[in-house]
Amino acid sequence: MSDIASQFGIDTALTALGIQETNLGTSTGIENFANGKVIASYSPVDGKLIANVSTTSKEDYERVMTAASSAFLQWRTSPAPQRGEVVRQFGERLRELKEPLGKLVSYEMGKSYQEGLGEVQEMIDICDFAVGLSRQLHGLTMHSERPGHRMYEQYHSLGIVGIISAFNFPVAVWAWNTALAWICGDVCVWKPSEKTPLCGIACQRIAAEVFKANGLPEGISCLINGDHQVGEFMSHDVRIPLVSATGSIRMGKIVAQAVAARLGKSLLELGGNNAIIVTPDADIKMTVIGAVFGAVGTAGQRCTSTRRLIVHESVYDQVKEAMVASYGQLRIGNPLDENNHVGPLIDVGAVKGYQNALEEVVAAGGTLLVEGGVLDGPGYESGCYVKPAIAAAQNSFQIVQHETFAPVLYLLKYSGSVENAIAIQNGVVQGLSSAIMTNNLREAERFLSVAGSDCGIANVNIGTSGAEIGGAFGGEKETGGGRESGSDAWKIYMRRQTNTINYTTELPLAQGIKFDL
Repeated sequence: MSDIASQFGIDTALTALGIQETNLGTSTGIENFANGKVIASYSPVDGKLIANVSTTSKEDYERVMTAASSAFLQWRTSPAPQRGEVVRQFGERLRELKEPLGKLVSYEMGKSYQEGLGEVQEMIDICDFAVGLSRQLHGLTMHSERPGHRMYEQYHSLGIVGIISAFNFPVAVWAWNTALAWICGDVCVWKPSEKTPLCGIACQRIAAEVFKANGLPEGISCLINGDHQVGEFMSHDVRIPLVSATGSIRMGKIVAQAVAARLGKSLLELGGNNAIIVTPDADIKMTVIGAVFGAVGTAGQRCTSTRRLIVHESVYDQVKEAMVASYGQLRIGNPLDENNHVGPLIDVGAVKGYQNALEEVVAAGGTLLVEGGVLDGPGYESGCYVKPAIAAAQNSFQIVQHETFAPVLYLLKYSGSVENAIAIQNGVVQGLSSAIMTNNLREAERFLSVAGSDCGIANVNIGTSGAEIGGAFGGEKETGGGRESGSDAWKIYMRRQTNTINYTTELPLAQGIKFDL
C-alpha cells in the first residue's frame, strides 16, 4: 500500500470488504476463477497499483452463463416478497460496509470520499425502494367486451439481465439495476468498467455472502471483468433478453445495434451535455452553488455534470464574476482528504481529452475565463489532477456540442425571452439533465412544458447533478431513452402478459365475429 492508502485506511477497507489478495479472479458468486488477461487497477489518487484482476475468457463466460441460467429457474419461482427480503439483507450489509466501500470507490475511481459515501448510500436507498416494490409488482384488470370473461395484465420475470457499467459510478448504477432486477425475479451478469474492477469484486462478494446465507444459488449475481470483448459477449448473447449499458454514446450505439439485431431489449444511459439556464430573475447565490458543484463535482465526470451555463445578458457579468471568484476557492487534491473539493480524473487519457477541449474552444474563438492546466509536484504524482476551467463560448462550437468528461464549463450568453435560452439548451444531440434558475413562475413552467426542455430530467432552482432514487433516471435523444431506478422503471426488467379467462359455458369471439360449427 502507498503512503496515502495507508494513511487513509484503504488497506483496512479492503480487508473489511474481503479483498486481501493482490491478484484476483472473476467470480460467479462464491467460486473465483478467470483465465483471461490481467487488468492492473491503478489509483488515480496516487498512481499506485492496487491489485491485478484476471479477466473473463470465453470459456469462463460460458461457465457464468450456465450458472446464471440455472439460478434463474429457481429464483423466479420465489415469491417477490421473499426476494425482497434478500435484497433487504443486502442493503443491511451495505449499511455495515458503507465506510470501507465508500473509501474504495474514492480511491479506485478518484471521486471525493463524501461522494463515495453518497454513492453507497444510493445503493442502500435503491435496496429500500426495491423492498417496498417487491409487494407492489402489480398489473391491471380491465372489462372484457365478452360476457362472462375477465381480462387482466401481469408481469413475469424476464431472465438474465446483462449490466455494463461505467467507471464514474462504479457501484451505484449496478445497484440501481440489480436491486430492481432481483426483486423482479431476474438474475444479473455484470461487467463493471475495466477502470474500476475492484469495486465490482467488492460488491460481488457482499452479494455472494448474502445469497449463500440464504441458501440460494451463486448464479443469481455474476461478475465478469474485462474489456469491450466481454461486453460483446453479452450484447450478442440471445440468452440475455435485456442488456443495460451505461457509458458513452459511441459505446451505446454499438450495444444497441448488436442487441437489436437479435431482437433483444436494451436499456441505455449514455452521454449528457447538461445546461443550467440563468434568467434575470435567478437567485445568483443559489445559481453559483448549483453550477459549481454541477461542473466540478466528481471532477466533471458525471453524466449529469453541468457543461453549459446559459446566462441572460442582463446578469451575465454578475454571474461570470461570481463563478470566477468561486473557482478561486476550490481546493484540488487527494479526494480522501475531506478538505479538498476536487479529486483527479480517472486516468491520463481523460487528462488528454481535457487538454484537447481547452485547446479546441480557444481555437474556435472562445476565451478562457478560468484557465485550466495539469497539476504536478507533491500530491499530484499520478498525473491525473487538473484545474477546473471556465470558457466563454458559443453553443455552435463543435467542442461545446461534444461531451468532455472533465471539469470544463462553457459560459454562454442569451438575450430576449426564456424561449431563446431553451432553444440553446435543446440545441445539442444529448438530452439527459437540464435546469433553470429563476423566481419567475411563468419562466419555470415554460421550461417544464411540452415546448420546454427536451431532456429526461428538468429541474427548477437546483442544478443538473444529483438525482434521487424515487424518480426514474434517464434521458432522451442520443442519451438513449432508458429509465433506471425509481417510479415504474421496474417494468423493463419484466415481461408483460395479457390474460383472458372465460368462466362460462359459451365461447363468444371478440368483435362480434361469428364462427358456428
